[in-house]
Amino acid sequence: MSSDDHSAPTVPVALASTIDVQLDVMLARRKMPLRILAAKVGISIQNLSILKTGKARAVRFSTLAAICQALDCQPGDLLVHQSAASDSDD
Repeated sequence: MSSDDHSAPTVPVALASTIDVQLDVMLARRKMPLRILAAKVGISIQNLSILKTGKARAVRFSTLAAICQALDCQPGDLLVHQSAASDSDD
């Protein structure tokens, strides 16, 4: 049995869905600057900025929980699933 037999199926880019980070929206709603959130959560402004701009490839649950606690919100307020099908003109 080759090592390729257990690889996960790949999804074509055109069919892939994305997770959009709405951190900027919650910061605006709470009228909280990014630097204050960084201090409350205990991570760098640079790392929060990467998350805010949607360039992060992953986020730890502990970081997400700390952000939610600081912003008094739920993970669903910060993360929104966007499927490629919703982008079509149907």
